[in-house]
Amino acid sequence: MLVSIVIPCYNSEHSIKKTIELTAEEFKKLPGYDCEFVLVNDYSKDGTFASIKELCDKYSFVKGINLSRNFGQHNAIMAGLNYAEGDYIIGMDDDLQTHPSQIPKLIGKIEEGYDVVFGHFTKTKFGFFKKLTSKIASFLTWHMIKRPKGIQASNFWICRKFVRDEIVQYKNYNLYLQVLFYRTTSNIANVEIEHFAREEGKSNYTFKKLLTLWLACLNYTVVPLRLSTFLGGICAAGGVIGAVIVFIRKLLSPGIPVGWASLMCVLFLFFGVTFLMLGIMGEYIGKAILNLNSTPQFIIREKVNIPEKTEKE
Repeated sequence: MLVSIVIPCYNSEHSIKKTIELTAEEFKKLPGYDCEFVLVNDYSKDGTFASIKELCDKYSFVKGINLSRNFGQHNAIMAGLNYAEGDYIIGMDDDLQTHPSQIPKLIGKIEEGYDVVFGHFTKTKFGFFKKLTSKIASFLTWHMIKRPKGIQASNFWICRKFVRDEIVQYKNYNLYLQVLFYRTTSNIANVEIEHFAREEGKSNYTFKKLLTLWLACLNYTVVPLRLSTFLGGICAAGGVIGAVIVFIRKLLSPGIPVGWASLMCVLFLFFGVTFLMLGIMGEYIGKAILNLNSTPQFIIREKVNIPEKTEKE
């Protein structure tokens, strides 16, 4: 059985070779399984693609893809999925934090009959900021996106070929792969795995990337629009109640002046909520324009060890 391993690569010239070699060694211990790698360079600033080409020259089972600019982790994975031919597809990182030694656990779990399996880290080696942003992202997706109860998503996962075939049909620019898994199947499980420390460099995960990922959620949910309607109703009701109270107080005590400060607070609250809701609606409109303009998910500059016919039609 062929297992495709898709790895988005960014500034990993010193770690990607070790990642591939350790993973290939791990598969030698798994009888009945062969592996191929699809390495996607997401416009790294170092010599990552040169390292990928060296691996392609050395191993026939390594495919290399070089993107024309930085499209982001999820778009890079989607590029790799289009060229993955395995019966199972594994997604993992390029820094050895999602360690090859944990792959047998993923395979063992999906062999129980699941369609998608996420590795669940009992303890992580992330820094404080990455842990915080991961918890925020998990909280937001949990409340905005319908997903199987109790499932913890991660960047270390395995899926069946039919799931991959369904996902690559999604052509919108803004991607959130875990949500696409949830849309495709509910037959999803977790398996506990160990998380390893990063061996080279530092994390590329930033608040900007977290925000971009959260905004990508808007492609799959109308919860913010419903929330804006709810908040608008609350503010309108509050305004009416406040006006009634002021009117009654004025009738009972004509000498009480109408407070300038209270008026300004109400105005700031009203306009703040209004502009917030307009911003959310603007995000939806902007994403609709991007999709109508057929903004590409990714653009490939160069491919190595990839026959043209392997791309998903």
